Amino acid sequence: MWTFGGTAPGPTLRGKVGDVFEVTLVNDDEHLGHGIDFHAGSLAPDRPMRTIRPGERLLYRFRAERAGAWLYHCGTAPMLQHIGNGMYGAVVIDPPGLGKVDREYLLVSSELYFGTPGSTAQVTKMRQITPDAWVFNGIANQYAHRPLTVSTGERARFWVVAAGPADGIAFHVVGTVFDTVYKEGAHLLKPGDPGGAQVLDLAPAQGGFVETTFPEAGHYAFVDHDMRHGDAGAHGTVEVSD
Repeated sequence: MWTFGGTAPGPTLRGKVGDVFEVTLVNDDEHLGHGIDFHAGSLAPDRPMRTIRPGERLLYRFRAERAGAWLYHCGTAPMLQHIGNGMYGAVVIDPPGLGKVDREYLLVSSELYFGTPGSTAQVTKMRQITPDAWVFNGIANQYAHRPLTVSTGERARFWVVAAGPADGIAFHVVGTVFDTVYKEGAHLLKPGDPGGAQVLDLAPAQGGFVETTFPEAGHYAFVDHDMRHGDAGAHGTVEVSD
């Protein structure tokens, strides 16, 4: 895989509206050029998003002017291959007045393509959108074996970013109803509203969060409710204890 910092997704950045971020990108790939594109910033892409050659570095500086859950990714063409090989991550900019919760988790959804990066076989799978798995935070089924934990009655917030590169997500937690939905910089549902929500639906590169409480102890599955994805790795468990 090609990654930022050796992991897919890459390191998460977290801040507030008005914060300034400075990121130094060093291309330690021996053969390929790479770049980076932070969706959380507004600036001319010519220099900060340019492709740098092996051994080069660049400084990317941006101010977070808007709240949201944002994608960043390699901006070098073909982006399908660079994102599909793990060059993506998340930036979380807290909305002003964001309330406190008892538990908070970030889940970055993506497709996983095995094979030699850039090979004909791998690229064919990417173009046909036939990945080997759909995943949360880079690894299929990991939260089925290592559940997220919450206590009964606690409020939990789940940030979700859809990295793609081709498919989005319908995030659902079995056995709960979301009383808060925040998507692409705006609340769609807040506590006290009469309605509830069952999924957070995100297209590729979109992000947001949902909140819920768990009424009793047990094991609550969370899934991408596009069951092609859920059955192929994009699922896990929230373990709730008294």
